[in-house]
Amino acid sequence: MTAQRILLTARWVIGHRDGRHVVFENGVVVIEADAVLHVGSAFDGEVATRIDYGQAVISPGFIDLDALSDLDTTILGYDNGPAWKKGRVWPESYVARGPYEMYSPEELAFQKRHAFAHLIRNGITTALPIASLFYREWGETVAEFDAAATAAEALGLRLYLGPAYRTGGQVTDEAGNIRAIHDEARGLAGLDRAEAFAKRIDGTAGGLIRAMFAPDRIETGTPALLQRTAAIASEMGAPVRQHCCQSPVELRLVKEQHGCAPIEFLDRIGALGQNWLLPHGTFATASEFDLIADTEATLVHCPLVAGRHGKTLDSFAKCRDRGLNIGLGTDTFPADMILNMQIGMMTARMMDGMEAIRSEAMFDAVSLGGAKALNRPDLGRLEPGAKADIAVIDLRHTLQAPDPVQTLMTATSGRDVRDVWIDGRPVMRDGVIPDVDETADAARAQAQFDGLIARYPDRTAGHPPVGDIFRPSYDRRQP
Repeated sequence: MTAQRILLTARWVIGHRDGRHVVFENGVVVIEADAVLHVGSAFDGEVATRIDYGQAVISPGFIDLDALSDLDTTILGYDNGPAWKKGRVWPESYVARGPYEMYSPEELAFQKRHAFAHLIRNGITTALPIASLFYREWGETVAEFDAAATAAEALGLRLYLGPAYRTGGQVTDEAGNIRAIHDEARGLAGLDRAEAFAKRIDGTAGGLIRAMFAPDRIETGTPALLQRTAAIASEMGAPVRQHCCQSPVELRLVKEQHGCAPIEFLDRIGALGQNWLLPHGTFATASEFDLIADTEATLVHCPLVAGRHGKTLDSFAKCRDRGLNIGLGTDTFPADMILNMQIGMMTARMMDGMEAIRSEAMFDAVSLGGAKALNRPDLGRLEPGAKADIAVIDLRHTLQAPDPVQTLMTATSGRDVRDVWIDGRPVMRDGVIPDVDETADAARAQAQFDGLIARYPDRTAGHPPVGDIFRPSYDRRQP
């Protein structure tokens, strides 16, 4: 048994005791097989391997409940709006001609693998992938998720997988009037495929891959789709992840279709439950937050993508005080969870003042909040019996505060993640993921992304040229 034991030590270890994280200075973590055997100040037993990380933090791996898994098109809207003019909503002319897949099956498989490696580089050990449907024919396919499962297993990432499906979408005319279109039969067929996929892959890759359900958005889901999703997921014990209260357009469309607010709609049809994960909530009302708390669903805070659009949660502190379980998601590029925690801290204090939130509240969200959302008490913590999912953050080039969590919030980024362990196995060492050529993959991703941008006029109202869709920061001059 001792031949399997690996002892890790560092200046700081974030362990877990009696339901709370604790900090050990000059601490140790002992791994045996796929689990944590010991966390503390010392270990007297025999070990086969010792690794001293020195000036570093040994942390539980981050749990990303809304994890970027494609080449993120939302960054194209950073300085380019409104969305309906910039290809973020299908124009009627594009729909009339017939939507089509803008990536090949090979490109879709590559971007999943590329994104999964990016998650690992940022210390994310458990992820629930999210991708845009704007460039898709309708929903995601089983084939690409079979490829995603293969990639995740090869990389060693712990993943909850399920292709996104929907019974509706958004369409705009050339004046910016956005309306919903629906094809319920197509959406229900997508759910059937997602259910078959979920039952086939749940628990594969030695338990690293689990099933989830992703009924895209509230305003593009009919009651039948969401009620059936809720029933299937409840029977399987699988999470359901669905965007909520993210934009005024969503609020208007749900009001027109159902006569109420988005979370109220989910509650009225009996869909909302403990296994539901609800990213964003930036336009949710106090009564909707209360419904989320009452049903014990999880609010998934995505600070970076919200902040880029001039929004934030109102507010982290208020939601926490209401008793909501809060997890975190990256959602956008880069998948830097440390950056998301830092922006989450800043925006929470902008909303409610300096004393509203401390560093440990945001760290709890990315660890314990995520684990609770997934009903996984073996994740998000370093204590005996928990899964050995670990992120090691290098502090050698950082001015350190007297506390490691406060140092993470003030002086580090995802680029400081040095080593990552998942299920007791090293999946990244010194920033290198085995069998992944980071430079070659980055070049391939950029070429694929440039090809997508070149086709943006096809699905932009009025079909303007690319140069009109994406206005440059300064005039371009030729040499």
